[in-house]
Amino acid sequence: MKHLERALQGKNGIGRYILMAVIVMVAAQMAAIPLLLLLLPVILSNGGNISDFSAAMQNPSDYGISSNLFLLVMMLTFVIMYFLFTVLVKPLHGRTVRETINGRKQIRWNRVRMGIIVWGIIILADTAISLLTSSPGEYEFRFNAGTFLPLLLIILLVLPFQTSIEELLFRGYLAQGVARWTKSRWWALIIPSVLFALMHIVNPEVKEYGFWLSMPQYLIMGLMLGLISILDDGIELALGIHFINNALTAVLVTHEASALQTDALFLLHDLDPVASLISISIASILAVVILQRIYKWDFKIMNRKVVAVPPPAPSVTVETVEQSVGH
Repeated sequence: MKHLERALQGKNGIGRYILMAVIVMVAAQMAAIPLLLLLLPVILSNGGNISDFSAAMQNPSDYGISSNLFLLVMMLTFVIMYFLFTVLVKPLHGRTVRETINGRKQIRWNRVRMGIIVWGIIILADTAISLLTSSPGEYEFRFNAGTFLPLLLIILLVLPFQTSIEELLFRGYLAQGVARWTKSRWWALIIPSVLFALMHIVNPEVKEYGFWLSMPQYLIMGLMLGLISILDDGIELALGIHFINNALTAVLVTHEASALQTDALFLLHDLDPVASLISISIASILAVVILQRIYKWDFKIMNRKVVAVPPPAPSVTVETVEQSVGH
């Protein structure tokens, strides 16, 4: 095991984590300035009513703002956070981004692809079932090549920064820190997962459908991503799953309370939050089961303490013994 154990080396005092958090959060707020400038004319044109700001954030097209432009500007915040983190993690902690991903020198790209394939198939199957069993008019097909093709470009070129920085921070960086302080894989799973869920508390879904129906979905997703990262000793699978989850959400189906307001292929007019909670729960369990079969994980690893692995003892050969006797 190398991923969580990597934080037992280098500079990992809690003060350094706090400093990283403050710098990244301040940078994120400053990076949001272009988004504010994009929405400012809308607010001013309506007499400066601050309520128009949240309304424009939720439905930018209603205020004459292209959903693709809005998505691109919003994603720029995560691009800046990503590059800032990659610059700071080495001087602050003495480890590289690759070592934050899996404690190794190389990224296991085959794992990233496997995460995309497995979760992509699950989400596509779930979407197909929903479309086939839905009531007439529940889904509105609205393909527009002029807006859909630019959306695809944004998804392919910019969205990976958003999903990658979230995985680096929660399943990589923070999980390593918690593992160092607690020596427990369970706490390295639970604490980042809870914080990951709380990060989404301001999302419009929470306001629309309530805390107790929306937040468990984020928590379940965080627990699933955290569990497979610990079992697989690295976050590559989580990187692939998170990307394809957000990508398919953006291009396949959107709804009025979605955090990603895009020109998706389908508009869902009446989202059932209970059905959505059940769906994400089943999908998460199914993903863990499938990936466990592929990679033969041992769930007993979760009870193993996070400790430094001593180097193997040097092998003793006949020649070495003879030399020792000769001296």
